[in-house]
Amino acid sequence: MALVPMRQILDEAARGGYGVGAFNVNNMEQIQAIMEAAVETHSPVIIQASRGALQYSKLIYLKKLMEAAVEECPQIPVALHLDHGNGPEACRTAIELGFTSVMMDGSLDETGKVPNSYEQNVSVTRQVVELAHPFGVTVEGELGCLGGIEDGQGAGLSDSEMQEHLTDPVQAEDFVAKTGLDALAVAIGTSHGAYKSGIKDPKTGKILPPKLAMERIHQIHAKMPTCHMVMHGSSSVPQELVEMINKYGGRMPGAFGIPLPEIQDGIKHGVRKINVDTDSRLAMTAAIRKVFTEQPEKFDPRDYLRPAREMMKQVYVARMKTFGQAGHATDYRQMTLADMKEIYAAQA
Repeated sequence: MALVPMRQILDEAARGGYGVGAFNVNNMEQIQAIMEAAVETHSPVIIQASRGALQYSKLIYLKKLMEAAVEECPQIPVALHLDHGNGPEACRTAIELGFTSVMMDGSLDETGKVPNSYEQNVSVTRQVVELAHPFGVTVEGELGCLGGIEDGQGAGLSDSEMQEHLTDPVQAEDFVAKTGLDALAVAIGTSHGAYKSGIKDPKTGKILPPKLAMERIHQIHAKMPTCHMVMHGSSSVPQELVEMINKYGGRMPGAFGIPLPEIQDGIKHGVRKINVDTDSRLAMTAAIRKVFTEQPEKFDPRDYLRPAREMMKQVYVARMKTFGQAGHATDYRQMTLADMKEIYAAQA
């Protein structure tokens, strides 16, 4: 079975009232871990590649790995998504290679670091929608800006600056109407990377969870109940993994992520796609550091990548269950891009 349009996965998630993890990948082990978790939990899944991943692995290599994954697990609906496309040409390249979904991050300019004007965002996002929909390809856009910089992507805003770039619910309604996109990434105070909070408890000095503007999601959902929202920067940064990394020689003080109950609240109010990247990186690093520390004589990559793959799988399994996608892989007949193309044409 071919890869499915991401729009179908989001539509079905909305019908079922659950969210779907969108997991970033850079290599074979991550893809295998995701697919093993999806098979074990019987989950639909979104696998995505960022600009950094494409520079590291090259687009064609990831595409071929994904073809192998889909061929091995035909019962699992899988969407292949371009994360943070920085312009129409990047999206066009992904479409030509068979990606079933693209993100046009028009919230930032082509460097991926400087905020665009609202008008620029609308224009470039609409341009990609007009490019992608005739091929049946899903389009995600972003309104507002995230903090942090991951894989060269992100405005690098401080906590106070982020408050000025949160998604405006009224503007969101206008943005969706003018662009015709399929999924809206919202800025609510999340950020890329493992250090999502600079807030400390004044008494203990311990890092506290970031303050999220969840009311923005509630307000957007009230205005547009059928809008598929996306939460970026949503790794929970499990403290047991951070502690494990530090135990075996790492230095990650103050790493803190998004509490899972906040994500579940978002899912109840229209969030259908949840981006997770850092958590799998932490799992891989923790497992590899453990092998290198406890078995310094090991040099075969299989000796440390195998436990790394297994630890990532456990993270993916946990997220799939938490987001609610577990058990929904065969709720529906998988669509093709040709099927989705006809739907878009009928809506035009």
